[in-house]
Amino acid sequence: MTAHAAGASRSLFSVAGLTTRYGAIDAVRAVDLEVGQGEIVAVLGPNGAGKSTILHSIMGLVRPAAGTIVFDGRDITALDTEGTVRLGVGLVPERRRLFKNLSVRDNLRLGAAARRGRGDKAADEQLLFELFPILRERMDQLAGFLSGGEAQQLAIARAIMGAPRLLLLDEPSLGLAPILVEAVFNLIQGLRGRGYTILIVEQNAYQVLEFADRAYILRNGRIAMQGTAQELREEDSLFSAYLGLGGSQPACDTAGAPAPGR
Repeated sequence: MTAHAAGASRSLFSVAGLTTRYGAIDAVRAVDLEVGQGEIVAVLGPNGAGKSTILHSIMGLVRPAAGTIVFDGRDITALDTEGTVRLGVGLVPERRRLFKNLSVRDNLRLGAAARRGRGDKAADEQLLFELFPILRERMDQLAGFLSGGEAQQLAIARAIMGAPRLLLLDEPSLGLAPILVEAVFNLIQGLRGRGYTILIVEQNAYQVLEFADRAYILRNGRIAMQGTAQELREEDSLFSAYLGLGGSQPACDTAGAPAPGR
């Protein structure tokens, strides 16, 4: 299985030898991964595998102990979160992290604060209303009163308002009912159709492999397996072993707090 699918577009983002520690514990160990322009790439694995830690390292929320992070040919390993966002990397955090006491409109305005002239803001606003029509109706409502599905839509929309060239999604299905999970994944596929490049961390592995281009399976902080989504779907026995799943049942963990190493 190759690290980058044959015929994929140029690399927009990569990490090499990424190691991140929490105290004496290596949460991520010597991870290599790559995302091509216009791809959806998934990082899959059980709780505690280190998935979210990879995103936090990319965003400068935690400092890697070793390795390099490259975005559009530039080494961003030492950048802080603000610098990373201003370059065009957007994060939709786990559990949304909305400003609940602010309106939907104000949450979107905050998302646009770091765009620094990238793209057409009016066009992005129009795109949001096409992708998330419910948000047009909720513009003056406090974010804290949104349903789970609406809150996830707002979290994605807020990131889009920053005009990201790379969009990081951290467990976007977490805590959502199955019908809402399907709706959120449909929205993510729609973003790919609009030209967005996406790195998604998820536990709903089988559903994500229905629309991702490629995936990396993480276990105990290391890449245990990688390949195209089709290759991984066909490697059912190995795939199940690495994720601790049986048969072809989808993995869905919607309860409980994240483990420290995620």
